[in-house]
Amino acid sequence: MDDGKPNIIKNKSFELAITIVGVYRFLQEEKKEFVLSKQLLRSGTSIGANVREAVNAESTKDFIHKMSIAQKECDETIYWLELLKSTCYVDSKQFDKIKNQANEIYKILKSIIITTKQKNP
Repeated sequence: MDDGKPNIIKNKSFELAITIVGVYRFLQEEKKEFVLSKQLLRSGTSIGANVREAVNAESTKDFIHKMSIAQKECDETIYWLELLKSTCYVDSKQFDKIKNQANEIYKILKSIIITTKQKNP
């Protein structure tokens, strides 16, 4: 729920989306990989979109639901990254940078969900 203060998860998920768009372009233009990259783009940009929806949630239940979707999309993004690394489409340096970003976001989302549930049983 938006209180006008800086929102760490909103900012970090947006930064990840920018990174994902860059990787998507690289995979499309340099590696000529079109299927996995599209999946990565979809899930990686969906995290921030769901966080934005959560910030404007109509209720606490809606907030938790949107944050939970963002968490699932984050986990899916990590899956596509792992697959892209295992199939040699992204190198270890790219992988580590993005996976670290995604893991941090995943942990923040999990913490937000747990805390919100505890405050609103």
